[in-house]
Amino acid sequence: MTRQIQKRIYIIEYKNLVIPKKCDVMDLIEKLEPVIIFSAVILGLLASSVQIIADNTGHLINIFLCLMLYGLFLEVPLNELKDSFKNTRFTSLNLIINFLWTPLFGYFIGSIFLKGNVDILIGFFMLILTPCTDWYLVFTKMAKGNLTLSLSILPINLILQIILLPVYLIIFFSAANSMDYSQLAYSLMIVIVIPFIAALITKRALESDLRKRASEAMSNLQIFFLSLAVFCIFASQGNLLFENITSIVSIFPPLIIFFIANTLIDLAVSRRIGFSYPEYASLTMTTLARNSPLALAIAINSFPGHELISIALVIGPLIELPVLYIISRFCLMVKKSDIFL
Repeated sequence: MTRQIQKRIYIIEYKNLVIPKKCDVMDLIEKLEPVIIFSAVILGLLASSVQIIADNTGHLINIFLCLMLYGLFLEVPLNELKDSFKNTRFTSLNLIINFLWTPLFGYFIGSIFLKGNVDILIGFFMLILTPCTDWYLVFTKMAKGNLTLSLSILPINLILQIILLPVYLIIFFSAANSMDYSQLAYSLMIVIVIPFIAALITKRALESDLRKRASEAMSNLQIFFLSLAVFCIFASQGNLLFENITSIVSIFPPLIIFFIANTLIDLAVSRRIGFSYPEYASLTMTTLARNSPLALAIAINSFPGHELISIALVIGPLIELPVLYIISRFCLMVKKSDIFL
């Protein structure tokens, strides 16, 4: 789901982390992203009534997800990982909230609201444990946060969520016999390692200009690969959704609580340690926006026969996007209140 970062918001010079020019118009595809995903859900549900489609679309999910993640890895500036540590206060606080507080708090509220529905609980947990690597920049811009700072945290957030997601899944869910370690290892190999290595080879093999063109082309296609994967999920599992609609709707309350609680925590902590407003807005967006496509890719292969996990991960962003817009407006209200100097 990551777009070409330079193209959609700012032209950014990574080595110096300078933002020299603002784009005049936000990419139309970026604006329509929630509509495209929602349309894929509806079309998939309609197609699920056609037996030949329902029987064959499940085999295509991994292909589309791998292509999407290949594009993500192709454009993420992993060589700039060192820049994540330049602002130690921001980076440290971001990592504590994203990878220590959020897993513990998420499992706590998930266990309260989703008790007895392990699949939905796992889907919810996987969703909130994966920080976003793309559209949080759009909402950072809306909230007038520090885009350079937000961008600098991207590589380390991506690496840590890939490493820590399996660890937390084992810690919290192995006792419930929900984890198949061989399937988890297979999932990481198929949908993470292979696209990641392919992206590295592409970066090494192509010259700078060709590499940039390839990255732009794959970036523009990522939303469509994701939408095709979502279409296939709902086309192959439409009946499962209708049979479990009450269970799926139960993900709404804990997700809303997560957004409200972390928004208030970001505000309180930012004031406490003396952040400027742009730093506060960046912290808010980097600790609230989630990366459901990566979690979805892992879930598809790690939990065969537990399709409700994947469906929960698709439903999540339909709630997340309007909530992030509201929170960006809230941040601007905070800015006007002169709480931050």
